Amino acid sequence: QVQLVESGGALVQPGGSLRLSCAASGSIFSIYDMGWYRQAPGKQRELVASIGCAGRTEYTDPVKGRLTISRDNAKNTVYLQMNSLKPEDTAVYYCNADIFICIPTVEAVCVRGPKGNYWGQGTQVTVSS
Repeated sequence: QVQLVESGGALVQPGGSLRLSCAASGSIFSIYDMGWYRQAPGKQRELVASIGCAGRTEYTDPVKGRLTISRDNAKNTVYLQMNSLKPEDTAVYYCNADIFICIPTVEAVCVRGPKGNYWGQGTQVTVSS
């Protein structure tokens, strides 16, 4: 019922920039926290950045000052602006969101349903010369 679709991953040279996007679609009532995770080969998935529904952001130390998370609530979309990229940023980047689903009533009104945690399929970011 709910899908997260990432885009924007690519091969980029060290020092370059990328902008990742993640759009949520489906039976959505509202979206709470959204975040970006990454998983490098042979490593565990780790949280990169998160943003609350009111815009409060948090970052893991290695990306502070280089990566910026933002969201457009009207478009149900979260972004990750990635600047000054380093080879150690190479990973599959995953979008994650806490979403309250929409439950339609007999009057065709959307009411808030239960909250679920959803993942996108991932997008590859490779930083290499």
